[in-house]
Amino acid sequence: MSELALILLVVVVILGIKKLPELTRSAGKAARIFKSEARALKEQDAPGAPAGAGPAVSGTVVDRDGPSPRD
Repeated sequence: MSELALILLVVVVILGIKKLPELTRSAGKAARIFKSEARALKEQDAPGAPAGAGPAVSGTVVDRDGPSPRD
């Protein structure tokens, strides 16, 4: 059984060696994306940032307790 596993390992290494640079490149890209997303989440949850902080929107306050325009 161990001979079969060794032969299978050698075959996988020989056939997979051509794809190794491509696999390492894609793994590096995935790691960079993961790091940048984790950093963005940390900045979003920073103690200085209010909860649900987004872009500020200017506008006017409407008094809902006053008479309605239909009255």
